[in-house]
Amino acid sequence: MGGQQQHSLAAGGATTFAVVIGNALEWYEIVVYGYLAAVIARLFFPAADPGTSLLLAFASFGLTYLSRPLGALVLGLYADRFGRKTALQLSIWLMIAASAAIALVPSYQSIGLAAPVIVVVARLLQGFSAGGEFGTATAFLAEQDAERRGYLASWQFASQGLTALMATGSAAALTTFMSAETIDAWGWRLPFVFGLLLYPVAIFIRMRVEETADFRAASARPERLNVAAHWRCLTTAVGLIVLGTVAVYTIVFLPSYAIRSLHLPASSGFLAGIVTGALQLVLVPLFGALSDRIGRTPAPIAAALVMLFCAWPALAWLNASPSFARLLVLQAFFGLSTAAYLGSMPALLAELFPVRARSAGMSVAYAFGVAVFGGIAPFVHAWLIMRTGDPAAPAFYLVAAALVSLAALIAARRARSPAP
Repeated sequence: MGGQQQHSLAAGGATTFAVVIGNALEWYEIVVYGYLAAVIARLFFPAADPGTSLLLAFASFGLTYLSRPLGALVLGLYADRFGRKTALQLSIWLMIAASAAIALVPSYQSIGLAAPVIVVVARLLQGFSAGGEFGTATAFLAEQDAERRGYLASWQFASQGLTALMATGSAAALTTFMSAETIDAWGWRLPFVFGLLLYPVAIFIRMRVEETADFRAASARPERLNVAAHWRCLTTAVGLIVLGTVAVYTIVFLPSYAIRSLHLPASSGFLAGIVTGALQLVLVPLFGALSDRIGRTPAPIAAALVMLFCAWPALAWLNASPSFARLLVLQAFFGLSTAAYLGSMPALLAELFPVRARSAGMSVAYAFGVAVFGGIAPFVHAWLIMRTGDPAAPAFYLVAAALVSLAALIAARRARSPAP
């Protein structure tokens, strides 16, 4: 019995690593593009006004939100029909193709209009791939071991912490060791090439993992994702995602907020990103494991209440005496609260859906929640500051998100896990 248990734990660890490394790479390719937006603007979206170039580059960054819902539906349904392993392999190959296109495409000066067109198409393909990756990877992790589902599934969000570390580290290395001229000439391609060099490892490992037992056991069931049949699950899942995605994008917003509104040094952004990425990587699995002992909802309810009542005082405290030390404390506060909220979330989402509708259901709910509520968070925060004149106004959006997700958590507590 002990040998079988050790073998099961080893297999689960290998499977978790296979999903985590591939998932981290997929999100890395998307995030690192945002860090390099200023360089990409000059090389691929030239305009008489540098501000217009940057806006075009950020618009191409936002294109992933348009194709994510489509990728979530198509790849999610594919995973529920043909299996998690096959869908994960497909999504990673799509991301490789898109990332290679961005890494190797000549600049506008070399091939003209074809250059930005290739970048735009590649960004759409990246969004399509990432849209299907979330639900499929989460389902794959959640179906490994029901007794450790909270811990194993939590690596979905922990891997995004690894993404933050990789992307921030790549950007910091470029700006530290290369001149602006070298980065513009060819250095900006290195972070994408770095990701491409790691993909063979992820592909090899994913090829060796086995399909989940839950999916094999439910393979004969005809049930698929159906909006009419699963609308309660979908609505609850979107509600659960709201606070998590708003909190994550608020953390992303804070470094630029500190620079523009608080006039802190630009270097603070990279360090703050490293701190929050490390917190997410370390703490999310701990809260996931905790959910296997105390249940899925206590920690996220507590985290939502903390954000509900403490978001405005925390931001007001930072603005009362802006400093890098206070920014780090605030980042740590949001990082800890967000980790507590996200730790059990993948398992909780997985348990809302039956097995044969799980990948598509989670993918669609996540893509919709992030696109509608998370992606606009930086814009809403900036708009609230402009309209109210209060530098702590971003807290209002966090409070609204906390109220929505608290209602969803109450609904999730009442829902029973559907049978496979």
